[in-house]
Amino acid sequence: MSRPLVAILSGAGISTDSGIPDYRGPNGLWRKDPEAEKLVTYEYYMSDPDIRRRSWRMRRDTDRLAPEPNAAHRAVAELERSGVPVRVITQNVDGLHQLAGVPARKVLELHGTARAVVCTGCGARGPMEDALARVEAGEDDPPCRTCGGILKSATVMFGQRLDPEVLGNAVAVTKACTVFIAVGTSLQVQPAAGLAGVAADHGARLIIVNAEPTPYDDLAAEVIRTPISTALPALLHRLSTMG
Repeated sequence: MSRPLVAILSGAGISTDSGIPDYRGPNGLWRKDPEAEKLVTYEYYMSDPDIRRRSWRMRRDTDRLAPEPNAAHRAVAELERSGVPVRVITQNVDGLHQLAGVPARKVLELHGTARAVVCTGCGARGPMEDALARVEAGEDDPPCRTCGGILKSATVMFGQRLDPEVLGNAVAVTKACTVFIAVGTSLQVQPAAGLAGVAADHGARLIIVNAEPTPYDDLAAEVIRTPISTALPALLHRLSTMG
């Protein structure tokens, strides 16, 4: 008997115990500072140098915190190492699943990565740490060194489309999985949120681990409200013992 394919859709809530704030939760970034959303909105970022300067400062400050994987990230990596077929679909850009030990080829980053930068002009890419070193050295809005264009993190900002190849792979995994776990996500941002419905429609056991209600709770076989750092390791341990 083949082991079930487990798909894990992770949102900001899985990383809050690593010191990275979520966005739409009760203490989320957008609720505390509605203006902060402009920092990750493409139109504002491209047209307003002050928004770019604030965005770079925010990234510098986040990098200084040096977030590390928490118990939930480590539990996902342990499940993968146990031999259970696992694919991670993440709305996060922090790279903590990979740092925890999940092979990069098994992680689909729907919203890109904050660990790299890309030029909006020529498309040149480079490490985020190099750009942040320039910010530390006094460049408050470092331009592309190849063409002088505007640099941004290699993340999908509001107003940008998801990479169709990454999204297509995520949909394929969702349709093929036996168990679909949505963890730490409000399931409000499409198209990522819709994957929960796709999984349920294709017969997967849908499990939602999130502090707040989501629009897909009624479709779930199981809804877990307890803190993610304890709930997810217990849930994944249970799955690892399945035949």
